[in-house]
Amino acid sequence: MKNKEIKQNKYGIEYTKQGDCYMPNLVLEKEKLELNKYGRARLNYLKTNKKAEYMIMFTNETLNNHLKEIQETAQKRLEFMINELVKKENITEELKEKNQLAWAAAMNSIKSIAEEIIYNELIYI
Repeated sequence: MKNKEIKQNKYGIEYTKQGDCYMPNLVLEKEKLELNKYGRARLNYLKTNKKAEYMIMFTNETLNNHLKEIQETAQKRLEFMINELVKKENITEELKEKNQLAWAAAMNSIKSIAEEIIYNELIYI
């Protein structure tokens, strides 16, 4: 494999030669961000379906803030929707004590519904 030449311009940007072109050495923001499943899903969606939007956010260093906002919003909405659906479906602690299987099935169903809404409204847009 041929050694790659690294160049730096007056603005402090390093470039690596790949073939006949010089590509900028891009790095993520210095802030470490722990992504939950909604943040990772949004990142994956941007990388595979919205490549231009992903690159713009990446180069403008707004990607981490965007992912952080999406995952926080998704988590809050999930908790809110689950609570509202539990009230609407009248799933109580009494049901949990009497019939744990029915309670678990109802809660799993509610969580699936809430997550489907979150994915359609926040992640895949």
